[in-house]
Amino acid sequence: MRHTVRTALAVAAFSALPQLAFAHTGVGAVHGFDAGFAHPMGGLDHLLAMVTVGIFAYQLGGRAMWAVPATFVALMAVGGALGIGGIGLPFVEVAIALSVVVLGLVVAFGVKAPLAAAMAVAGVFAVFHGHAHGTEMPLDASGLGYGLGFMSATALLHLAGLSLGMAVGRFGETHGTRYVRGAGAAVALAGIGLLGGIL
Repeated sequence: MRHTVRTALAVAAFSALPQLAFAHTGVGAVHGFDAGFAHPMGGLDHLLAMVTVGIFAYQLGGRAMWAVPATFVALMAVGGALGIGGIGLPFVEVAIALSVVVLGLVVAFGVKAPLAAAMAVAGVFAVFHGHAHGTEMPLDASGLGYGLGFMSATALLHLAGLSLGMAVGRFGETHGTRYVRGAGAAVALAGIGLLGGIL
């Protein structure tokens, strides 16, 4: 229970840090927050990747339960700032679909990556997710509100993944692990579908 509370507080805190990275503030703040919050929720690729980050963090346990999601949120803010600022990145959509495949596979195979490696993988993919959010910001939205919106939604999706992992884990070591890994495999297959343009 203490891990869950610490995770929630850490992710919430990190979601509020990068406010200054966003330009165009002061106009349409409420609209910006709403649009930003809706963006990760409305795309299957973002939704799957962000929930799977939470499941991956749960599988790793310990400090990874807050460090991996917090890294994702923080570096997604960097990517969002790049997108809002009109700074291009190559292969954004491919990288986002690939993130779904890779994250699904690490969960499916129960990869026990070192914390630094897990944070690096999450962080690299987060930049591309954030860039996609930033480039699709409505013209009349506040950059600050929009950024806080998609960061808040992402933090909630990470918490959903952590909670899902914990809930499934209650089935016991054998059955819980099997279900979590099965979910990872399903996510990886969905990512392949996204890469192939099927989904």
